[in-house]
Amino acid sequence: MTGGKSTPKKDKAIKVSGGMLVKSGQILVRGVTTYKAGANVKGLDTLQALCSGKVYFSKRKTSHGRVRTFINIIPSAGEKSR
Repeated sequence: MTGGKSTPKKDKAIKVSGGMLVKSGQILVRGVTTYKAGANVKGLDTLQALCSGKVYFSKRKTSHGRVRTFINIIPSAGEKSR
């Protein structure tokens, strides 16, 4: 355990839950590939909010038959979706 290299990193995780209010540019997920970007969200491994609003999750089946979880944001009043 010299140098702390045998301990796993703890910053790789989902940072929000369903129904939470988020701000524009806030990080939703960091370093987890099981969640994909949905509406008003951008990124690959680190997902960020494109607008302020409420978070919700949805599941969709891909063309290969896999079920993926997408993170989406419903824009708050006065915000435009991108």
